[in-house]
Amino acid sequence: MDVYTVLPWGLYMARPTPGRTQFHYIESWLLPSLGLRVTVFHFNPGHERDQDFYLDIGDYLPGPTAWQGEDHYLDLILSTGTGVQITDVDELLAAVRHGVLRPECGERAIRTAVTTVDALARHDYDLHRWLAGIGMPLTWRGTDG
Repeated sequence: MDVYTVLPWGLYMARPTPGRTQFHYIESWLLPSLGLRVTVFHFNPGHERDQDFYLDIGDYLPGPTAWQGEDHYLDLILSTGTGVQITDVDELLAAVRHGVLRPECGERAIRTAVTTVDALARHDYDLHRWLAGIGMPLTWRGTDG
């Protein structure tokens, strides 16, 4: 069953992902003011990854009946209490170079990544602690599908 919950600071989405090899359920929060989509993948056996959260950097905008999202290609992979990795820098640079993403969007993506990594580091790489401290407590359905 698909789940959508709108709060003043974000949109929670959860749904099964039938036919996907790597994972069977996905949960995401769109956080417009932070330029982030925070995702938890529920991996299938044998496809587990050493990550707790996957953060897509982009523009996420609420609308009256639908939300809009533009991925800026740069991503962060967070292991709670351990650290965060910036990934897909090559994709961001290629998107800007080939005109798929405007240079100012590329610059904003880098600024967002740096700001997010800094905030996570100041909170011992605890996403929930950081976001709860700024009034954005995340909740998760936590289902295995």
